[in-house]
Amino acid sequence: MTLRNNTLPEIRRGKLKAILKQGNLVRVMEAHNGLSGIIANNLKIEGQSDGQPVTREFDALWESSLTDSASKGYPDIEVVSFDSRLQTISEILAVTSKPLIVDGDTGGDPNNFEYAITRLENAGVSAVIIEDKVFPKRNSLEDGAQQTLETPKIFANKIRRGKQIQITDDFMIIARLESLIAGRSVEDALFRAREYLLAGADGIMIHSKSKEPGEIFDFAKKYRALLKELDLERPLVCVPTTYNKVTEDELAEAGFNVAIYANHLLRSAYRAMMKTGKNILIHQRSFEADPYCAPVRDIFKTVGFLDVKEKDKQDQTNTNIPVVIPAAGEEIRLKDVLNGKPKAMLDVAGKPLLHRQVALLNKNNLMDVTVVTGYGAEHVRAEGCSLVENKDYKKGTLLNSIFAARDKLEDGFVLLYSDILLESHIIAKLMACEEDIVLAVDDSIQYHKNESGHYIDFVASKKWNLPSRRKISFVYENDVARIGKKINSDNATHEFMGLAKFSKTGAERFIQTYQDCVQNYEGRLHEADDISKLSFTDLIQEMIDREFTVNFMEVHKGWIEVHYPEDIELASKLFKSENP
Repeated sequence: MTLRNNTLPEIRRGKLKAILKQGNLVRVMEAHNGLSGIIANNLKIEGQSDGQPVTREFDALWESSLTDSASKGYPDIEVVSFDSRLQTISEILAVTSKPLIVDGDTGGDPNNFEYAITRLENAGVSAVIIEDKVFPKRNSLEDGAQQTLETPKIFANKIRRGKQIQITDDFMIIARLESLIAGRSVEDALFRAREYLLAGADGIMIHSKSKEPGEIFDFAKKYRALLKELDLERPLVCVPTTYNKVTEDELAEAGFNVAIYANHLLRSAYRAMMKTGKNILIHQRSFEADPYCAPVRDIFKTVGFLDVKEKDKQDQTNTNIPVVIPAAGEEIRLKDVLNGKPKAMLDVAGKPLLHRQVALLNKNNLMDVTVVTGYGAEHVRAEGCSLVENKDYKKGTLLNSIFAARDKLEDGFVLLYSDILLESHIIAKLMACEEDIVLAVDDSIQYHKNESGHYIDFVASKKWNLPSRRKISFVYENDVARIGKKINSDNATHEFMGLAKFSKTGAERFIQTYQDCVQNYEGRLHEADDISKLSFTDLIQEMIDREFTVNFMEVHKGWIEVHYPEDIELASKLFKSENP
């Protein structure tokens, strides 16, 4: 809920200086309205490196004049009034908690700048960065734009007056050097830095539109020498927009203290809006544009609407999510063992396989279990379960059995194949996943090969063949690129376990894609020779091809799939110590 981000101005204002004292590079993301502010404030990725947890997030927010102006439909030439900028700043402050750095353009004349300082400081802003250009400035990144620099002494006097008017020591005025933007030398920038530091600037930002970081690295080295000469400690800020191949570690090593990603949220939103709009014009409907759009429910959740709607809270919990177990098919390979019963009722250490599955689900507070029967339906017994019969099980696939329980799918569901036994912690781990579609996969694929009559559902991760400059695996990168039985095993990274979780949004997209395939396709689709033979993995692959994101949850062993008599023997050994 956005109210949880509420923080008092006096508490927020000093956060930037506190973070700088920790000595790490401060990572800053732009925000141009309340929603982008929430995203930048709350966004976090988690992963592992050499078995150790790794978390990354943005440390502070940047209210950019470029993105503020552009979001209002105006050019970045200081045409948007300070009151309008302050309204945007207030919107961001109201729904975030991290320190906010404001792009102050040229700061206006010294009198205007004094009033701006007072209002920004009172609002809880941590810093303002002003550039040493003559009002009205032109954006620094456009080639050919006229860049007129202010006389250093005049700009230094503006800084001096701003420092004199501020009330607290928490607020920072940072001078932005435009020498390199205007085609001047590093020495000119250093001369200006000296003037501004002596006038009381709390830090320096060096700007460049070069695609290589050489000139800012050169400045950083000489800037450190300047600080030593002046016996000062003042942070150095960069904006790696054009020289975007440089890493944060390289910037920190070069001596930078703050890196601002100054316009990326707006730029990415612009591209997505253009793509979505064109897609709707092409298809004359919005269905094909859905993969490019966040679900409305995600927006509701981000801005706190679901917290306000008490009745929707249950949708956000895992406790009562339905479980669907498709158990309609006949298992020819175990025909002699089953004696006319479905595989779900196969005896494993004195208890039917289905009963063991239900007990495992109940242990994880999953009580709403629906079993789809077909072959040997009269033999299926499971206390506390709902039974739905798929009378046409011979004509379709497991996917048809899933949709026989259609009313259990719409608000989100868990899918569990009827021949899977697994350890309890795997279910618990799956229920903790927050993505819309999550497939449970096993990474011990190297120990398994397709055998005659038994085909593995192979999974290929999107990142499996990508060169990497780091050895960190982030959870959000666990995207499925391909899934199916006919994938070359050398290209597979995992095996699908027959366990999946769909949120309400994921379930809606799953259902919509299935309906579209059945209504509009005929003939072969993915690995299915005919649309009537479409499998669960085929449908998932179709969703991936339509650019829906399908995530996977990785496990290492801890489960067994029952296909052959030897599987029954192994499963029985695993459970022999339990009471039937």
